[in-house]
Amino acid sequence: MRSEAATRADFSAIRYAQVWEDADVLLAGLDIQPGDVCVSIASAGDNALALLTKDPSRVIALDLSPAQLSCLELRVAAYKTLTHPELLELVGSRLSTCRAELFDRCRPALGAATREFWDRQRTAIEHGIGSLGKFERYFALFRSRVLPLVHNRRTVLDLLEPRTPEERLRFYLERWDTWRWRLLFRMFFSRTVMGRLGRDPEFFRYVDIDVAASILDRTRHALSVLDPAENPYVHWILTGTHGAALPCALRPEHFETIRDRVDRLEWRCQSVEEFLERSSGRTLDRFNLSDLFEYVSVEHYHSMLEAIVRRSRPGARLAYWNMLAPRRRPDYLSDRLRPLDDVAGRLHLTDRAFFYSAFRVDEVL
Repeated sequence: MRSEAATRADFSAIRYAQVWEDADVLLAGLDIQPGDVCVSIASAGDNALALLTKDPSRVIALDLSPAQLSCLELRVAAYKTLTHPELLELVGSRLSTCRAELFDRCRPALGAATREFWDRQRTAIEHGIGSLGKFERYFALFRSRVLPLVHNRRTVLDLLEPRTPEERLRFYLERWDTWRWRLLFRMFFSRTVMGRLGRDPEFFRYVDIDVAASILDRTRHALSVLDPAENPYVHWILTGTHGAALPCALRPEHFETIRDRVDRLEWRCQSVEEFLERSSGRTLDRFNLSDLFEYVSVEHYHSMLEAIVRRSRPGARLAYWNMLAPRRRPDYLSDRLRPLDDVAGRLHLTDRAFFYSAFRVDEVL
């Protein structure tokens, strides 16, 4: 089965320098057991690395983009080479004046192609490797050009202060949710602007809803119901660092665990479809599929589900997000794949990477 996404989008540059999906939600949904074999979309590598905290025997990271795999490989080298504070500096979670030197220490642990890729990015590395993707540049433009037209720096920092749920809602309604915020948000996060500056226009091929309105609604939830003070994704969008909050794979309590298990991670420049075709038997236990199905037709999505079931052990789980295009298990697969809607629905309410309209967890029967 040929990858549908591969024929429509450009995968030659870094699209995502970070993974913008909440690994805590992912890990809870997948419920990885020690010894499981996991398959993960690689992207920038954060969530593939986070899977290692649950003691799987293997994590196989797949991506169509050599640039994205270069992001993962540099992170692996950083875990092997740097201390935890140095890792945070290299990524950009913390301020630094020595990122070039940190990269030079990681460089010998990289393969030749990845070394060459990052050598071409040496100047950019000084800004933090987590800032170098198209999506991160899109947020940087929002942070530097749009946000100052809405709120001053003091208001932005006040939003990130810890508050009770009642205080958060009051702050959002009285100080944040202005007409100017709603207007400029809807303009900047429209299908046209996001397609041109943030994602690829082809990623909206199967979307038929009001993009900006959907994201604004989820943003309201993230800023008033969830706690912005504990949200690394909100921190980065508004300030350009992770502040007091860190994504799962970057937390200090996970650093040594990931370092000790990082050799269980392998990566391949390969589509999920090709990987499944080349696999044999039912040997796979857990799938982190990101928002992969967002980019393919419903028919292709169904075919991929069938292929996953054929290669999965009974009890295997697959987790994936819907951002704007609705995807859920079809009825004709009800005897082979069970949606865990209660689990997924509860987790979606806690999802700090707030762009997504739904989180799905399916279990192989």
